[in-house]
Amino acid sequence: MTIDGADEIDPQLQLIKGGGGALLREKIVASLSDRLLIVADESKVVGQLGKFPLPVEIVPFAWQATRRQVQAIGCEAELRGGEETPFVTDNGNYILDCRFGAVADAQTLQTLLNAIPGVVENGLFLGMASAAFVAYADGTVKRLER
Repeated sequence: MTIDGADEIDPQLQLIKGGGGALLREKIVASLSDRLLIVADESKVVGQLGKFPLPVEIVPFAWQATRRQVQAIGCEAELRGGEETPFVTDNGNYILDCRFGAVADAQTLQTLLNAIPGVVENGLFLGMASAAFVAYADGTVKRLER
């Protein structure tokens, strides 16, 4: 079982993760777990994914070309940390923070991103979470399930 946080959670328990920069490792661990439980506060719950920029991990080689291809599918993509001091993941890669706006079809977006040469992984965690425990300002905790 894996217990982790999320940057966004929608009503179907689709997630955006990777704000901390470890999305590839987190996705590997989650995929190897029987259950993924998410713990978050109410600010992470959204009606539709897309308020939080979607992290996309890319290889450093020709990263500008990869960014252009990612942007061609409909986002503004910023290199995390900027060109002078790019953020480097534990795996030696870069992260693009992609603003797609509301994500109507997360599965299609994931497929499109993963088909781009240079993209290592993306922060969409689809069909992986078993449940989410959401803490509210009034002290209550609500359990969300798929």
